[in-house]
Amino acid sequence: MVIPVHDVNPARRTPWVTYALLAGNLLVFLFMPGLAGSVAGDGSLAQLCHLQSFLDQYAVVPRELIHHRMPQLVPTGDVGVGPQGPGCLVGPPSYDKSPELSVLTAMFLHGGWLHLLGNMLFLWIFGNNIEDRMGHVRFALFYVVCGYAASYGFALANSGSGEPLIGASGAVAGVLGAYLVLYPRARVWVLVPFLVFLPLRLPAWIVLGFWFVLQAVYSSGEGVSQAGTVAYLAHVVGFVTGMLIAWPLRPGTPPPPEPRGVLFGRQARPGW
Repeated sequence: MVIPVHDVNPARRTPWVTYALLAGNLLVFLFMPGLAGSVAGDGSLAQLCHLQSFLDQYAVVPRELIHHRMPQLVPTGDVGVGPQGPGCLVGPPSYDKSPELSVLTAMFLHGGWLHLLGNMLFLWIFGNNIEDRMGHVRFALFYVVCGYAASYGFALANSGSGEPLIGASGAVAGVLGAYLVLYPRARVWVLVPFLVFLPLRLPAWIVLGFWFVLQAVYSSGEGVSQAGTVAYLAHVVGFVTGMLIAWPLRPGTPPPPEPRGVLFGRQARPGW
């Protein structure tokens, strides 16, 4: 696996939507209830129950999305004592949930720092150029459409699942698919783990193509969305959606500049 850190493809305008998405995802993550304890593995049962209830209300649940109905019993966020000891209580839902709207809210929820930072890194590197090409409003709509396509694609393949699906991965995958179509020859600096992290500058079609192949291979297994697992099928659907939407824009997209003397995303000094 390679880790992208920078692309050699300057944008013409400030990517305000990309910045807003980065900030929004971070702020929502910081205010998710009970998350700090669950990530560290030492959260109290009350915190974990609160988090479970929060995710059930605001995350995508495939069977709710496909069948458009709420279950009779959902996590309440409270702790109770049953025959097998303390646990999270369930009861009738005390809220009205729109499964369709939950697709949007789920795009800003993440299961941990690694999940969040991984998505935001890819959005930071590749989002500015797609926003630059599409414009602010169209890019925002494009991002949401890719996220919806990814969630619905995963839900259709797992229509009986009651596990919450969260994360911006599907929408970010759409950004990657669009980048592959519009800027396949752009150079991307990556870190390749081989004893140490080796910096290499590779064309985008290799970096993103390799990423997509990995997602496709992983998605051929059982698709899951519960904590500790990855919904690879959502990545595949989001990526393909991004490619299809960006394809009509390809003829009008100039190739990225190929500056000389660039070293790891910076201008190299003479003699380097």
